Amino acid sequence: MMMSLLVLLSFTSPVKRIKVYLIGDSTMSIKSPSTYPETGWGMPFAGFFDQDVVVDNRAQNGRSTKSFINENRWTSVLDSLNQGDYVLIQFGHNDEVETKKTYTKPEEFKVNLLRYIQETKAKKAIPILLTPVSRRKFDTDGKALETHPYTPLVKEVAAAEKVAFIDLDAKSIALYQKLGAEKSAMLFNHLEPGVHPNYPEGKTDDTHFNELGAREIAQLVLQELKQLNLGLSEHIVKLKAKS
Repeated sequence: MMMSLLVLLSFTSPVKRIKVYLIGDSTMSIKSPSTYPETGWGMPFAGFFDQDVVVDNRAQNGRSTKSFINENRWTSVLDSLNQGDYVLIQFGHNDEVETKKTYTKPEEFKVNLLRYIQETKAKKAIPILLTPVSRRKFDTDGKALETHPYTPLVKEVAAAEKVAFIDLDAKSIALYQKLGAEKSAMLFNHLEPGVHPNYPEGKTDDTHFNELGAREIAQLVLQELKQLNLGLSEHIVKLKAKS
């Protein structure tokens, strides 16, 4: 009788899984087969956790903090958010470009980040704020350059709100510098004409990653998560050692 009760309880009391929501832009998002080998870093990121974690990648190409809210994408995340979940927030690429419809003025950008953080906390979930991953750009002396004017704004919000923070901009610049101007191109969607059917004319893109680049960036994020020593860190199961 006791054994039957235990078996019944095992079926009726499933372990709650942690959900990790990713919100951001094309550098993080899930890509369609038509754009392969372009790969958002959120795609390999999802494969580094044990069975207790589900990664829900809501990032979308071309979105800013403003358009993600205006299209009700944030409302959709918020409605699904539960206590103990995580939200990784990485915007900036599309907010900071004044010629884009997604342009967001600096103060509005900070207000939007603050909204994401406060509304996540209100659900008793954990926000993690990331600076935008760097584009690949070197000067004539081979120095990897800063490409994001909105990175300081992200840092200001993170410091003011005392929120978990990953400086992915700085970490990715350091990675490019380590590889050098030539080898760092191997991380990005660079293709010669005729090499891939999705890009018959070729492609030179220093913003979006290929599979290798996405995996390397994902591992930078995971290494930083381990340093933050959050509960989520205990569920990371596959990660190469820091070199």
